Amino acid sequence: MALKHPMPDDDVHEWLSFDLDGSTYQVDVTWLLSNWTCIYGAGCPGIGTTPAVDDEVGCCIHGAHFADKADRKRTAEAIERLGADEWQFKPVADQKGGAIVKSGDDWMTRTHKGACIMLNRPGFAGGAGCALHSAAVRRGEKFLDWKPEVCWQVPMRLDYHEDDNDHMTYILREWKRRDWGDGGDDFHWWCTDDPRAFCGERPVYQYSRDEIVELIGQPAYDRMVELLEARTSEVWLPHPSLKRPAAKLD
Repeated sequence: MALKHPMPDDDVHEWLSFDLDGSTYQVDVTWLLSNWTCIYGAGCPGIGTTPAVDDEVGCCIHGAHFADKADRKRTAEAIERLGADEWQFKPVADQKGGAIVKSGDDWMTRTHKGACIMLNRPGFAGGAGCALHSAAVRRGEKFLDWKPEVCWQVPMRLDYHEDDNDHMTYILREWKRRDWGDGGDDFHWWCTDDPRAFCGERPVYQYSRDEIVELIGQPAYDRMVELLEARTSEVWLPHPSLKRPAAKLD
């Protein structure tokens, strides 16, 4: 049974807004200054309907949907670079016709044994975790250039709004359970909801620097950091997830 774990009534965040190069940027300061970190392989129970810490599938259970054709093409080219010593299920993908399949009108990575076929499982000699991510790091390259966009963006989210005067506003925030639509209700656990994942040594705006730069660009990132660090002496609101008990996983 999925654990319904709604955010507390005091889900209050502080925001920072600035204009740059004809656009407005609104950033969630509470999220960016939090010490959230990915805990894949370090106690993450995954997002299935039941806790599965030992399975180490994280949020890869459903496979990855591609943002567009370019995203799919780039990922397919990266997959071609993988060897069997890096990718546990390469023989399976070769036998089944590839790692990418069409699902309705969408393209996505194939699933195998309950998770994305690109996910190496515990016990694999090349190590558990995303084969694309690991291979990129091993080669000294950015994993953002190898993985499907959704895989490196989550749990960072960029929304945008164009007003009646064609003025663009970009909104940088955390990805919440609700952003998955009705499917999010089936998650027994979601990392930005729970204090378990707020254990990093650096604030999110530093920890996820590459992802943020890719989303909003270097000039906007630099301006954001300048404004954030100019007010480090002030007390900011703590992330609301730190005020709640960790979800029970038994």
